[in-house]
Amino acid sequence: MSWEGWIVFALFWVVFVTTPGPNAVNCISNGMALGFRRAMVGVLGILTQATLFLLLSAAGVTALIAASPAAFTVAKYIGAGFLIYLGVRGILNARKPVRIDDRPARSIYLRAFAIATINPKSVAGYLAAFSQFVQPDVPIWTQMGVIVPTALTLTALSYTGFTALGAGIGRAALGAVFNVWVRRVMGACFVVYGVLLGSATTPGRG
Repeated sequence: MSWEGWIVFALFWVVFVTTPGPNAVNCISNGMALGFRRAMVGVLGILTQATLFLLLSAAGVTALIAASPAAFTVAKYIGAGFLIYLGVRGILNARKPVRIDDRPARSIYLRAFAIATINPKSVAGYLAAFSQFVQPDVPIWTQMGVIVPTALTLTALSYTGFTALGAGIGRAALGAVFNVWVRRVMGACFVVYGVLLGSATTPGRG
């Protein structure tokens, strides 16, 4: 990858990982409920998913999944149901007193990994990155030596920022009413993303 190509790829990835979506909402929610240090386990889950998708994209597997209407339909409805469940639960629990979440690290990690994996933006983004920036006349694993560190570094910085934002909101003396509405908005975002995922078409098909 040339220097100019790397700059364009890096700019694309910055937009990709900073555009608010389910991952960002989850990071903000984790920061509010868990505090910054514990919530970073969720960022680790996102980075695991990113690494997996980068490797699968290089192997062509995500392109194969996106080309299969049956696989995509099953995955999108499971994912949509999961996001809607998280959103409804968040809205219903919004009025409960804010307390330190005692979820184990494994639960935080797996939830973040699951949300990142079912996010349709992930499949579309990785396919776009590989279709636009990978050079067919250069060995793929040589290019991955540049793509993977760049993508993972930018992903880590973005979602660490969202986590810090949530932790800052959680620490601030914002008042009970404000906190209730923030939690309701976070829950509503999950519901909206779930509905959008359920109505999504297969990437590249409309």
